[in-house]
Amino acid sequence: MIEVESLTFGYPPGYSADETPSPPIFDGFSWTAARGEAWAVLGPSGCGKSTLLALLAGLRFPTRGRICIDGQVLIRPRPQTGLIIQDYGLLPWATVRQNAELGLQVRRFYGPDGTHAPRLVPRGPSPSPVGARAESWLERFGLLPVAGQYPGQISGGQRQRTAIARTLALQPDLLLMDEPFSSLDAPTRESLQTLTLELHTEQHLTLVIVTHTIEEAAILGKQILLLNQPPNRSPVIIQNPDAGQPEHRYSAAFLDICRDLRHRMETPDGTQA
Repeated sequence: MIEVESLTFGYPPGYSADETPSPPIFDGFSWTAARGEAWAVLGPSGCGKSTLLALLAGLRFPTRGRICIDGQVLIRPRPQTGLIIQDYGLLPWATVRQNAELGLQVRRFYGPDGTHAPRLVPRGPSPSPVGARAESWLERFGLLPVAGQYPGQISGGQRQRTAIARTLALQPDLLLMDEPFSSLDAPTRESLQTLTLELHTEQHLTLVIVTHTIEEAAILGKQILLLNQPPNRSPVIIQNPDAGQPEHRYSAAFLDICRDLRHRMETPDGTQA
């Protein structure tokens, strides 16, 4: 599904506020993820977690090397990739229903890969199947009662569910999530973590979720990719086969994997001592 081959990437001089040259974030880095796997990407601030997600989404491109998704070299964002960002990316002037339909409306206007000439879209309520597909996810996530409200009028958990509904309405096979639950309270965060695992299994999604939280990585990632301070040259991969199992977050195995991850993050290269 995902093949990262000899990836080298760094931000150009002048990108940072002090305009000082920075080392490459990735330098000859290779990593693969099979279809249907659930990966958590963990590491300290500035290690390249969000940069890797942007590269996988086709929003940034390697200086050297290449990224292939399903055997195709990534040269632009692909229609089958869903991206959910930390601040939800909802339009504040659009209702929950309109936000959930937004991706489908954009796809109707520009075509599936965004390269077609703009097409006229009728005014008024969204015709089937656009409206119906978004509506089914709003119903699934319990959002129909607030479908006519605006993002500023609903809770953080409801905003995140709206963002997930908008993404799943596009029927992705790869779901990229960038610290999606970091601003939520603990019960809401746990509920959405459980929902994410259910959707991963039910929709046969390949999942890559960036997190800075050890516990969240241990809950969501059956494989955990640990990044360190740049440059990242070799992947550090920790297997976590019990992730997704009922009651995993209360088990001895969960405590063991959290202890291991914490220890690895305290070592310079993320390996065990």
